[in-house]
Amino acid sequence: MVSSMERLPLHSAARSIRPIALLLLLACGPALHAQISLASVVDLALKNSPKVKMAQADLDRSNAAFRQTKDAYLPNIAAGSGLGYTYGFPVGSPTLFSFTSQSLMFDVSQFSYLRATRAGIQASTFSLLDARQQVEEDAAASYIQLDNDLQQQKVIADEYGSAQKLGDIVQQRLDAGLDSKMDLTRAKLNGAQIHLKQLHLDGDIAGLREHLALLTGLPGDSIVTDPESIPGAPGATIFEATYMPPAVHAAYANAASKQAQAKGDRHQLYWPQIGFGAQYARFAGFNNYQDYYGSPTGTGGAKPFQFNNAQIGLQLVWPLFDHVRRDKADASAADAAHAQHEADMVRDLALEGQLKLRHAIDELTARQDVAVLDRELAEEQSEAVTIQLTAGTGNPGAPPITPKDEQNARIASGQKSLELLDADFQLRQAQLDLLRATGGIEAWIRSTMPAATPTIH
Repeated sequence: MVSSMERLPLHSAARSIRPIALLLLLACGPALHAQISLASVVDLALKNSPKVKMAQADLDRSNAAFRQTKDAYLPNIAAGSGLGYTYGFPVGSPTLFSFTSQSLMFDVSQFSYLRATRAGIQASTFSLLDARQQVEEDAAASYIQLDNDLQQQKVIADEYGSAQKLGDIVQQRLDAGLDSKMDLTRAKLNGAQIHLKQLHLDGDIAGLREHLALLTGLPGDSIVTDPESIPGAPGATIFEATYMPPAVHAAYANAASKQAQAKGDRHQLYWPQIGFGAQYARFAGFNNYQDYYGSPTGTGGAKPFQFNNAQIGLQLVWPLFDHVRRDKADASAADAAHAQHEADMVRDLALEGQLKLRHAIDELTARQDVAVLDRELAEEQSEAVTIQLTAGTGNPGAPPITPKDEQNARIASGQKSLELLDADFQLRQAQLDLLRATGGIEAWIRSTMPAATPTIH
């Protein structure tokens, strides 16, 4: 099993300083807008994520549980005192102070419990890695969608401008008796629909900026994407390797922990437990114990009174008949079986999800190719209309090209550009999902970062 230090990503000092410097820069002025890279957004999201912090706390708890189970073999030491006035025959011991020590010496179940806590550490480690990858995917997807929406915002602004020009042209043609009232209504409806999309897009951008602000701790209105920091499409080979995500490893490690726990509970029904104990007590001489138990010199009783007293020994407990422990062992066995079946289910869902994502990427890639050709065709048609508007169609029998046709062509070209941007984002989203499912999301996010320059001593 791979240790947490081998699995968790390590970040260089320069990578950690850059987001801090950006925070200081943004703190100097709330209205300041500065580009922030994808890798910096992911780093800040990992530092601020409650999900990652909770997973780290679970890992710390698992480590503490392992130490607690292992330290049962270490003797503990406790100090106490039992001072008090006595009258008549004394009850108890006149203890000035005492020291006691206890520890476990032998317990077959304890070995199983140690294996259970070790597996618990592995489960928590993989859960932490899974939480980190979830945050990385969330931050990267939000960042890429924001960048895509900002590009759409520019395209739709141009499209809306063309729709307004079209409305003015149709109004002029209506006044000249060349178009009907229906043509003007159609042009206005087209402009209103584009304006509605523009408002919807503005709301999406505001929501994405707010989400990234919650992830990173940066002011939302200051987040400006850097398109150059977004890596290109990952190679096909990264999707072909067989890989089990951290969630699957965490589920199987949890099942192993449950099985070891159940084995330990079952051993408690048959195997003995041996414990060690020791005690030293210093008795007081100002009570009336000497009158009943003898004096330090040996007078007044058959045996002299002792100020210093100590005991040491072993305690052996062998279970003979215990239905409560038997019921607990049965419950632990059922928990272990449930955890094993749950791990199998998580594995099957992960493999099925990877297969679906691979097919989805093939389909979305084909959709992107269609969108590219549609946009190219719309742009060529728009350019042809513009040329014909200035130079004529060259065909005396063809109807003349009007400014109305030019604006309609530009609107159609803008719509195809929006469809291409949407297809690009859908493909990137599916690639992100598969990158996380195949364990390559962090390497992909940081692939555009410059390599650290080695220091020569």
